[in-house]
Order: sequence, then C-alpha cells, then structure tokens
Amino acid sequence: RDADVDGAVVNELYSMLRDPDPIVIVNCLRALEEILKHEGGMVINKPIAHHLLNRMKELDAWGQSEVLSFLVRYKARGEEEVFDILNILDSFLKSSHPSVVMATTKLFLLLAEDFPTVQRDVLERVRGPLLTACTAECPELCFLGLCHVRQVLRSLPGHFSAHYKKFFFTYSDPNYVKYQKMEILCDLVNDENVQHILEELQTSCTDVSVELAQVAILNIGRIARTYSEKCVDILTGLLALKQEHITSAVVQTFRDLVWLCPQCIPAVCQALPGCEESVQSNEGKQALIWLLGMHGEQMANTPYILEEMVEAVRTENCAGVKLELLTAMVRLFLSRPAECQDTLGRLLCYTIEEELDMAVRDRGLFYYRLLLQGAEEAKRVVCGPESDPALGVISSQASEAVHVWAQDFNTLIPVYGRARWARLTAENAESLTIPEALAPAVQETGERETHVRSPSGGGPGVVALGPGVMCLVPGVHLSPRSFEETWSQAARVQGVTVPWAGAPEPHTVQEAFYRFHLQTIAVSCPGAQPWKAYVYGRERAGSLLLAELWLGGDEKEEEGLRVTVKQDTEGEAMLEAFLSVVKSVVLTLGGGEA
Repeated sequence: RDADVDGAVVNELYSMLRDPDPIVIVNCLRALEEILKHEGGMVINKPIAHHLLNRMKELDAWGQSEVLSFLVRYKARGEEEVFDILNILDSFLKSSHPSVVMATTKLFLLLAEDFPTVQRDVLERVRGPLLTACTAECPELCFLGLCHVRQVLRSLPGHFSAHYKKFFFTYSDPNYVKYQKMEILCDLVNDENVQHILEELQTSCTDVSVELAQVAILNIGRIARTYSEKCVDILTGLLALKQEHITSAVVQTFRDLVWLCPQCIPAVCQALPGCEESVQSNEGKQALIWLLGMHGEQMANTPYILEEMVEAVRTENCAGVKLELLTAMVRLFLSRPAECQDTLGRLLCYTIEEELDMAVRDRGLFYYRLLLQGAEEAKRVVCGPESDPALGVISSQASEAVHVWAQDFNTLIPVYGRARWARLTAENAESLTIPEALAPAVQETGERETHVRSPSGGGPGVVALGPGVMCLVPGVHLSPRSFEETWSQAARVQGVTVPWAGAPEPHTVQEAFYRFHLQTIAVSCPGAQPWKAYVYGRERAGSLLLAELWLGGDEKEEEGLRVTVKQDTEGEAMLEAFLSVVKSVVLTLGGGEA
C-alpha cells in the first residue's frame, strides 16, 4: 500500500531544483518522479522548464539526458518561446554522447510539431549519429538504431538513400539485425542503387539459415514490383539450385508478383515447369497449384503436373493444399476441358465420397453442383481476374507526419511496437507492486519495511527488503537436487510458527511468493498430511535463501504452520529480513494475523 505523499517533502524537493549543485538537481527530479508517479509524475511548468534549460550546460551527459527526458512534458506557448528553446538546445545536437543527441532530437521534434521544415532539418542533422548506431559493434545497439531508421523512413522515404551501403550485411551480424537491414534496403531502392542492393540480397538467398534465405527471396519479390525484369531473372536463377526451401520461397514470391505485376506472367510461366519436383512445404505447394490453375493455359504440361498431384491426394495431409487443388483443376478444366475432364472427375469423386475433412468435401460438392449449371456459369464464379495491379498502390504505405511517431523516438517502442510495449510496461508495473493485503503484514514484522525499489534505485525488477539489508533478484533457477544439498549444508537457520487457516491451492502459493521474486520448488496438495512447501530466492550479492513451510504431523499440527529459513552464507540481518517477508506471505495466504 502506498504511503500518503508528504506535501512538505514534495515542496522541499521542488525548491531544491534551484540548488547550485547540478547532481542535486538531477536527483531531485528522480525523487519527485518516484514520489509522484501515481499522480502522473512531476509537473514541468514554464519556470521549471526554463530553469532546467539554463542549467543544462552544467550537467554531465547522463544528467543532460535525464533533464531532456523531463522537458518533453513541457508544452511551449507560442512560436517565439518554441524557437527560444530550440536555440538553447541547438548546441546539444552536436554532443559527442549519443544519448544526449537522441534525447535532444526527440525534444526538437515535439516542440517543432507545427514546423515540418524544422523537423526535417533536425532529422538531417541526426542522420550521422543514427548511422553510427547502425554500424555499432554491439548488435543490440545496432538493432535499436535500425529500428529508429525505419521509423524515420516512414516520414522521409529517401532520407538515407545516399548511405545505403551502411546497411549492407557484415559477417558478424545476427539474423535479427539482417532482417532489419533487408527491410531498410528495400525501402531505399532507386534507379542508381537497385543493382547493388539486389546483389546484396542475393548473397543471403543461399544462406545456411533457411529462414533468412526465404526472407531475402521475399524481399527481392518486394523490389520486383518496381524493377520486375531484374528481379525475375534473379529469382529464376535461384530455381536452378533445386533446393526445397529456396524453390518454395521463389514460387510464393512468383504468386504474389504475378497478381500485382501482370507483365511478369510470361516469364514466370516459363520458369515454373520442374518446380513441382522440389516443392514440399504446404505453403509452397499451395502457391504452385494456384499459379498452375490461374495461368495453366500458358504452360503445355500443366494438366500432367496437376494429374500427378491428384494421384497423390490420398496421402496429402494439408486441407489447404486439397482446397487449392480443387480450385485449380476446375479452372484448368474450363480452359482445357479435353485434357482435364478425367482427372477432375476422379478428384471430385474422391473428394465427395472418401474425403474426411468436411471443408474439402463441401468444396468438392460445391464445384460439382456448379459445373452442373453449365460452363459459362462456372467461369463466371471461378475464373476471376488474373491480376490486380491497383492492389500494389493500395498496399503501399503513405508517408506519415513526423509528429505521429515523435513521442516514440528514443524509446524502445520502435523495437516492440506501441501495443506490445504497453502490455510489457503494464506487466512490469504489476510485478513490481506489493499486493495491498500484504502491506500491513510486512510492516508489522519488525522495524524493517518491505518495499519495491524503482528501476533507478535498485535495478529493474529488484525487490528490496529493508533499507540496505537485502535485494532479491528475479529469474533465479535452482534444481531440486541443488535445493536439497544446500538445505542440508546450510549453517544459518531461523524459524517461527504462525497461525494457519488451511492449505491453499499450489498455484496460489506460487503466485504469492512470485511477487517477491521467490520461486516455489514444491508444494503439497490441499489436505495432504503433512502439508509442505519449499521456497527459494537469491540475494543480489549472491546469497541463496531457502524456506520450508510445514503443517501437520506430531506436535507441529497443534502449533500451526512452521516456517524455517536457511542461508548458504553468513548474515544474520539478511536471514531475519528473509524470514519476515516469508512470514508475511504466509500470514496473507493462511488468513492469520501478524
């Protein structure tokens, strides 16, 4: 339960923002933010904003980044004030510290929301630092920089075109970095660099990573919507390798390409024969069958390829492949009836009489009844348009205004996306909150108060028990054997007996302890005699803390629940703090009173 905010403390902290020591200023900002977080954080008004701006040069790089992150909350009043602030901030765009440059850029973009020319100018100036981040040796920093580049390209599509080689792959790039670089290269393609970019993507089409190779092929397909001839030649050459995953990806790319670019249909039809021998994946089969059904009249051996597939339909497990095969056979029958009549008849007979999948059987019945209405009616229903070039225009993304994403700049939102980041932050906030029912019990265990320390104080997700006594860390894993060995060897032991109203469900016990970064290794079922539970956690300094909960058997049943805690290192105060929090959780679970 949160303590009431002391107004005198808050006022004192606000007054200390004018302290001559710049470190005090930054610490006051952090303290106010933590104290007022449930009220939306500290308020930045005009006097505070201008005071912080005037003190910026006195701060170190970390302090400047911190102050800039607070200043984004301030809304300037009037054009004159906006440009006064921008003039003060201008020098920080030249900082040698990337964190300061990025934080300044974000503030620039937000303040200049009504001045698109200013926004474009600042993005021009920050291009160098962004490119530096994209070529960093640290792959995580590189990935974050690439995500920000993609964000900028949403508003300024050609912003990095002259520097496209900065996004070429290096030997040490992990796949997740290469995926981002591929997306950026596709966005930067123009008449001058298309050949170089295609050559770069082509090198990844034969990568040992199947997924990376397929993504590279699909990205060549994206470029083919504009530079179809060059790309179709590359894709056709890849078919000669006769590798299943490559052929499957190329066929899927061809399917999408002919729908958007009808001028590619003759070249694709010429390349398809022989692909059926290499394609084994369900997605690849469906794409190939669609192409054969839609454009089969342009390929002499299409009826024979589909006939082989019909012969093997009994061994086909994918309903999607069967549905696509039905449609393709009907389409081809309507354009080449003499060659397909017998094959279509056998397929419909099998589908209606033997097929167990109801969706496939119903599709077969539908086509059978449709054909009874005559060829013209069947053509009207089944044989739609072969391509739709307009879809490419609809699917292409329009440029966004900078203010749409400016608030997300210099955060992890470009990495996760807004929706996912909101879920992650909500889950993290919930995991760092002590249940209201536990707060009184924790406070009554002694003078030491259990609280959750903010990320700036104790590290992300660290539970602190008492001021400077102990901090439990998350994500600890201990095997049952290691638990047993540590328990038998531990020299430090403490115990207490607490009232107990009844054993809860195992998942309830696990959830209660998990909130304090304590892991439950074993819990008895309700009603078991004796009822036991074993819990452990690790202190930030490395100490392992273990607990045993025991109810029932001999004299222990009359005393209540016996809580025993052990520690693998010396430290009486730490063990007492651990016993206090375990006791608090137990009291809440058992409904007893401290």
